[in-house]
Amino acid sequence: MRPTLTTLSKLAGAALILSLAACASEKIPATADVAVSKNAVENAVSAGAADLAPAEINAARDKMMRANAALASKDYGLARDLANQAQADAKLAQSKANSAKATSAAAALDADLRVLKDEVERAAK
Repeated sequence: MRPTLTTLSKLAGAALILSLAACASEKIPATADVAVSKNAVENAVSAGAADLAPAEINAARDKMMRANAALASKDYGLARDLANQAQADAKLAQSKANSAKATSAAAALDADLRVLKDEVERAAK
């Protein structure tokens, strides 16, 4: 079955609308994306990422600075991309920090359990 001229016209119109929407999104300031990413970086720092995941948080901070520079120069597409990358790096940093804290807490609990076990064994003798 061959597509009719009406079907092809509709497809061409839809493609045109999508391409115009894509172009328009490049002209809309990415301030919301940058703000969300800034918040993600701040949350990661609050979670201890500066000490527990320094490489990841430094990458997020670097991309945030570059996103702000791109936003200031009105390169909204680049600003949006960098902000999204910064957000991903910040979430990774926060996850690594939380994981390191959980590992440390588990090790401390394990040590406490060993001490208790030793005390119980001594008391049983």
